[in-house]
Amino acid sequence: MPYDPSAFPPFAVTVDLVVLTVRRDALCALAVRRGEPPFQGCWALPGGFVRADEDLAHAAARELAEEAGLRAHDPSEPGQDHGAHLEQLATYGDPKRDPRMRVVSVAHLALAPDLPAPRAGGDASNARWASVEELLQQGGFDHDVEPVAPLAFDHAQILADGVERARSKIEYSSLATAFCPPEFTVGELRRVYEAVWGVALDPRNFHRKVTGTPGFLVPTGGTTTRQGGRPAQLFRAGGATLLNPPMLRPEV
Repeated sequence: MPYDPSAFPPFAVTVDLVVLTVRRDALCALAVRRGEPPFQGCWALPGGFVRADEDLAHAAARELAEEAGLRAHDPSEPGQDHGAHLEQLATYGDPKRDPRMRVVSVAHLALAPDLPAPRAGGDASNARWASVEELLQQGGFDHDVEPVAPLAFDHAQILADGVERARSKIEYSSLATAFCPPEFTVGELRRVYEAVWGVALDPRNFHRKVTGTPGFLVPTGGTTTRQGGRPAQLFRAGGATLLNPPMLRPEV
């Protein structure tokens, strides 16, 4: 039998972005207020439709630039400065997830150091950083006492999946350094783990673990007093991508 495209229903493909950063020692996600139906006026994750002439990776990188003003890190260009870590998260295809038409979304996870106030792009009327804890609460409120939940579409599930991916990956990979500037202290890295995991860690034990894990951190030879107190040694991310032994999450 010849292939008949008309025998299959048409559907659209979108990319949605879980953009995470650490601000004021809290794990935050980028949320945009929708300026158009459906869910006009509601908060949502940034994202948009995949264009006919682009693949998924380019669509996600384009939306990251348009919605968050961030450039995705390209490991094939070693000379470029640090961009945001961007990876594919999961695919969401519930037939009723979008009231407009059948839409399949390929979600991506983006991680970056402490970022400035975002700017709205595309069909968004406003954009802001909000703590993950507040975004995932039904009827949650941010620090400005403005409702930010529930999120539009199935974005609460996508956000929850992205947060769990980040929490899991920093256990066995060096991904936590993606939340840090190019040079950082052990204390700053510890606060990343504390923000992402939502737990308090023993400073001495953490210092011993991360500096003793082969290839995790490399001393730069410099120090800083930006956190106050005595000068602290500066490090950069080492060449290891997998941590052995892993940094296991404390049981809570």
